[in-house]
Amino acid sequence: MTYTIEEIARALGTEARGDVSLQIRRAAEPASAGPDDLALAMSPKYAEALSQGQARAAMVWPDADWQALGLRAAILAPRPRMAMAGLTRMMDPGQGYGPGIHPSAVIDPSAELGIGVCVGPLTVIGAGAKIGAGSVIGPHCYVGTDTVLGEGAFLREMVSIGARVHIGDRFIAQPGARIGSDGFSFVTPEVSGAENVRKTMGDQGGAKAQSWLRIHSLGAVRIGDDVEIGANATIDSGTIRATEIGDGCKLDNQVHLGHNVRTGQDCLFAGQTGISGSVDIGNNVVLGGQCGVVDNVFIGDGVIAAGGTKILSNAPAGRVLMGYPAVKMETHTEIYKAQRRLPRLLRDVAALKKAVSKLGSSE
Repeated sequence: MTYTIEEIARALGTEARGDVSLQIRRAAEPASAGPDDLALAMSPKYAEALSQGQARAAMVWPDADWQALGLRAAILAPRPRMAMAGLTRMMDPGQGYGPGIHPSAVIDPSAELGIGVCVGPLTVIGAGAKIGAGSVIGPHCYVGTDTVLGEGAFLREMVSIGARVHIGDRFIAQPGARIGSDGFSFVTPEVSGAENVRKTMGDQGGAKAQSWLRIHSLGAVRIGDDVEIGANATIDSGTIRATEIGDGCKLDNQVHLGHNVRTGQDCLFAGQTGISGSVDIGNNVVLGGQCGVVDNVFIGDGVIAAGGTKILSNAPAGRVLMGYPAVKMETHTEIYKAQRRLPRLLRDVAALKKAVSKLGSSE
């Protein structure tokens, strides 16, 4: 598939200049771009590498002197990453999954598949499952009993969705995503050492070993529209009610949501973030990579947590957090600065002690 510069600019809603009839086959970084590539040189820093490639056209910043950069055509991008979103959508060749239903797929007779659904090899679709029109179910996937998947879903290879899960439209799941596993819920016949420690915040002393009994997950998972789940991410079913993920949320690779978690809309959770059970999360919350959230807390709308933050208590709306335990980002910055000063402070204290000692011996 090829596009002209004019076609690309029109699709992106941006301005094109120069020879807009140039044909483009793919997007490329400036240094490796060939004559049929669109170089992504959207800042002066990246444009410096254009001379190392052979690009005739590039996507550049609005006031760039594209002719001085040796280009025959340019697309002006006021907001580069927004432009990249549209461009990559146009240029994406897809995964090459074949149309129709592969003969090796196992589909229960009671399952309902909408118009144009594609099912890859060795995929299993359970009894009573409903797959929305235009969905693509990749190879080696599993869709459980009575699960509902909305229109336009795209499941990459080896995605597993458990029984009774309900998912909205335009859902995307990356390879190995697991949705609807049982929650990590166990109890001991007597009060456990872990429960005592949580109350006392002290050593448990000579506590006896105890066996753990499973609490089964009777709930499922409910996911809104336009949600994306990353590779090897795991979403646990609720204990009684469903675990819920709101419209527009994006979960990165290896993110884990425990049982009974509820999120608002348009949240963004980066890789290896773990959210314990029964956490309520507001709208537009951003959690950086390797964040952790303790169970049974509330995170308000618009909270942002830097990578590695560990949230151990409620976070009010709009709070920006950092550190372990999580504190305001400016507070964490002051703490970090103070820690950096500790070696010098200790040297100063040692020098003062020495000086005071000398003063005492001279009296």
